[in-house]
Amino acid sequence: MHTNEVFKNKTVLSFEVFPPKDSLTVDAIDKIIVQLNELCPDFISVTCGANGNGGKNTVQIASLIKNKYKRESVAHLPGINITKDEVKQILYELQANNIENILALRGDRGEQAAYKTDFKYASDLVAFVKENSDFNIIGACYPEGHIEAKSKSADIKNLKYKVDAGINQLISQLFFDNNYFYSFIERAESMNINVPIEAGIMPVTSKKQIERMVTLCGATLPRKFQRVIARYESDPVALRDAGIAYAVDQIVDLLAHGVDGIHIYTMNNPYIAATISNSIRSLL
Repeated sequence: MHTNEVFKNKTVLSFEVFPPKDSLTVDAIDKIIVQLNELCPDFISVTCGANGNGGKNTVQIASLIKNKYKRESVAHLPGINITKDEVKQILYELQANNIENILALRGDRGEQAAYKTDFKYASDLVAFVKENSDFNIIGACYPEGHIEAKSKSADIKNLKYKVDAGINQLISQLFFDNNYFYSFIERAESMNINVPIEAGIMPVTSKKQIERMVTLCGATLPRKFQRVIARYESDPVALRDAGIAYAVDQIVDLLAHGVDGIHIYTMNNPYIAATISNSIRSLL
């Protein structure tokens, strides 16, 4: 099933997982998937790991979700790490495993990564996948603008170009101030970007985690959020619970504003996903 079809009937709830760093098999994530599946998300997306590492397991995990647990899955596909021939092979493997949805990304540029040159931009990858398959293609969007964009205006124009290349739905980068998301939605509407847009929410579990994510994507930390970190950073359990509470507050406000869907970056932590899901289920 193409996940963009789900938005026609409901507010979507989805999760993201990543391949385990300490295993070359999918066994380490099976227990996590079991617990996430019990929460009945509309789909679960599978990353390729940091800087594209771990991509060898993305197809297996996406297949596990779709074929063993009967949940729609989305496979991340970072163009910066692959050639056109490699993309064709991945598309073949995904089709062979009944996977119908791809999140097409440029990918992060890690300091030590060796990049391929076939896909300079995500739009190049989107167009190639569109030309060579009938997958539902999902794209990423950035409420505060992509960290490399010259301006928010330039960023939204690039997004329009990417959507026109074949994107059917969008998932946003994390953010901690909903006003940035609402302003982004207005910019998207002004550019006639009419595909469903999910809000990406990452509950904070540690100070180190959030510092890393802010470095990668440039998300602004509101004063309210900074106070949460400062107050609870020395107490891991308290910080986890405060981070969940902050995420729930964000989501409730987003749902009240009629957001198309919520995509939770679970960090492979079923407890976090379950606590948030149970808090907002009646609102979906």
